[in-house]
Parts: sequence; C-alpha cells; structure tokens
Amino acid sequence: MEEKIKFEMEFPIQASPQLLYQYISTPSGLSEWFADNVNSRGEFFTFIWNDSEEKAKLLSKKSGERIKFRWMNDDEDGQSYYFEIRIQVDEITKDVSIIVTDFIDEDEIDEAKMLWENQISDLKQVLGSA
Repeated sequence: MEEKIKFEMEFPIQASPQLLYQYISTPSGLSEWFADNVNSRGEFFTFIWNDSEEKAKLLSKKSGERIKFRWMNDDEDGQSYYFEIRIQVDEITKDVSIIVTDFIDEDEIDEAKMLWENQISDLKQVLGSA
C-alpha cells in the first residue's frame, strides 16, 4: 500500500474562534458545511453525503482550538493517518485562520485540495464571512 502524503492548507476566515469551534466540533455544526448529515455516538462520528457514509473516530479535541479525526477505513488498515481542523489566531493582528491538515494519496492531492477549498468556502457561506 502506498504511503499517503501529509498536506496543510490555511484559510483566513472572518469569525470568532468560539463560533468557529462550534462549526468544526459538533455534529450539527459539521452538518452545516462539511457533510449532508453528521451523527455521533461517543467518540465515533458518521458523516453522510448523498448515498454514502464514512465513519471517523474522534482522536482529540481542544476546546476553541482544534479537532482531529481518523477515518475508520484508515484505522482498519492500521494506518496512523488523520485529518485535523485547527483554529489559529494571530497574536498581533487577531486575524483568524483555519488550518486543515490531511493525508492523501499523491495522485489525488489536487483533488483533495480543491475539495477542502470548496468545504471551507461552504463554511464561510454559513458563517456569512464569504
């Protein structure tokens, strides 16, 4: 099996970190922009898009700062891949950014980046900061 490549993307966003955290860490917040529907039971989240669903395990979260998931199919493969959505606030300017860290197959990197750009664009629409 081919190794996946880690990549990071940064997106400036006009929203308070507290509000943003609600949208990245709760099933109701995530279903507003990340998936059509999101359910959680304990540390397991189910993301539903049209006719498909993916399960992810919540690896860690820090209130107001970040959330980290691992897709269950990566978990079953014994891989330590994850995706993380982190809120970063510039100490001087107080500008808020979202930093996305993800792992993807090398031949799918452009597609993955475009997908994240679209997802964050949807988030900005929901927040009214587009």
